[in-house]
Amino acid sequence: MPARDPFYIATPIFYVNDVPHIGHAYTEVSADALARWHRQGGDDTWLLTGTDEHGEKILRTARANGVTPKEWTDKLVESAWTPLLETVDIANDDFIRTTDERHEVAVTRFIQKLYDDGHIYAGEYEGYYCVGCEEYKQKDDLVEATEGEFAGQLVCAIHSRPVEILKEKNYFFRMSAFQDRLLALYEQADFIQPESVRNEIVSFVRQGLSDLSISRSSFDWGIRVPWDESHVIYVWVDALLNYISAIGYGAEPGSAENEEFARRWPAVQLVGKDIARFHAVIWPAMLMAADLPVPKRVFGHGWLLVGGEKMSKSKLTGIAPHQITDTFGSDAFRYYFLRAITFGQDGSFSWEDLSARYQAELANGFGNLASRVTAMITRYRDGRIPDVSTVELAEADGAILATIERANAGADTAIDRLALGEALAAIWELVDELNGYITEQEPWALSKDEANAERLDAVLATAARGVGALAVLLSPFTPKASAKLWAALGGEGAVQDADVRDAANWRGSGQVTPLESPLFPRIEVEAASAPGGAARGVPAA
Repeated sequence: MPARDPFYIATPIFYVNDVPHIGHAYTEVSADALARWHRQGGDDTWLLTGTDEHGEKILRTARANGVTPKEWTDKLVESAWTPLLETVDIANDDFIRTTDERHEVAVTRFIQKLYDDGHIYAGEYEGYYCVGCEEYKQKDDLVEATEGEFAGQLVCAIHSRPVEILKEKNYFFRMSAFQDRLLALYEQADFIQPESVRNEIVSFVRQGLSDLSISRSSFDWGIRVPWDESHVIYVWVDALLNYISAIGYGAEPGSAENEEFARRWPAVQLVGKDIARFHAVIWPAMLMAADLPVPKRVFGHGWLLVGGEKMSKSKLTGIAPHQITDTFGSDAFRYYFLRAITFGQDGSFSWEDLSARYQAELANGFGNLASRVTAMITRYRDGRIPDVSTVELAEADGAILATIERANAGADTAIDRLALGEALAAIWELVDELNGYITEQEPWALSKDEANAERLDAVLATAARGVGALAVLLSPFTPKASAKLWAALGGEGAVQDADVRDAANWRGSGQVTPLESPLFPRIEVEAASAPGGAARGVPAA
């Protein structure tokens, strides 16, 4: 496939004070599905993810565990964060750590440029500081705890833990100078999405921006301020720069790294809505100050809720991704979270809903369809998809072909809008219609009379085209099942090399073989306890 437009997508880098939960995996899977679609469509695609490893919270966590911060982050990255990518089948192109030398060099050069250009000055700051957020808080960001050990104290509205009052001599970024430019940027309707997040950001900036404290002198776990090594760079400023440090910012002019940066930046950035303010206010202001392009888009997706509450490591409400994939597999994990939750809105996770969708939509819907079609072509036509180029197709056949075209176009349009659930809904229309088509056409009955041979050819060829299109269209979402189906259909090469934007035109010419095992094995539901006390699926005996 010829390369098309560049598509650089980045997840936030995740804070390694603890192990990941399904909220982190949700962001990874969302970005990965978008990257896979663009990559499979021939776009020059790059997916970045990574870890945020500096700051006071990491320092305190490491000390509490009796190790150095670097020892702590190395251990967590190796044992928990990079394994997460394999658990949910992420095909990332790079993994950035803020302790990487390439990152530290880029951050130092970026901050020095802002200082040299007059965007940074020395000052003093006193305010409420949340170590969990690594952020100074305004009074209206806090709530008074009404119960528990912190009753009567001001706590962070996100972490429900007391804030600290800090007073430090710091260096400040003149962020207030970029207020009008930021508001003008927000007039571009697609820069911040969804609209609810955009409205919140616009309202915040219109209230007036303060300058940003960008250094800390009360601890030393971070990147040193180049002109004053008694300070380290504020962890959020450090972290935000990963999106450009990973692709060569700060490299020597004319170098391969410098060319890589020019080729890839700017990026589409997926973030949780709780950190959208950092990415849609601080980050573009920093880039404007450095005379660099702002991101293409900042998308603040919603939270995953368990029992009506946002998952939290500090509240021990997180569910580890492997608790799902160990039973249902990575494809089902990916499908469920991308289909069941409207991207951009909060969504509730339940084991019951996961199990129900697995059975109805994956096992009985897509999986059974794939098994029936490959088995019938093998049985009735010795594994060869009939050539029906000279056969007059019936109205029902034409309706399926139209649905294939509609599913292909609809999914691609939805992906452009980052509407992952809508893309899957468009594809699933084809799954449902194909199942209905096979039931109505009854190829098993047609096979009993040689007079119906031409009609059987048309039905099998039409069904094969539909299932082949599904293998390609679903590859970004359920890569393992799609690869397995593609092989059974005799698809040429790897399914991820098939142009996803041209899936509707696949006809197949290889040897079809029955699936050796179901794409989604049957799973029974038992009332055994799962995290949160809900019923969960278990593999059938």
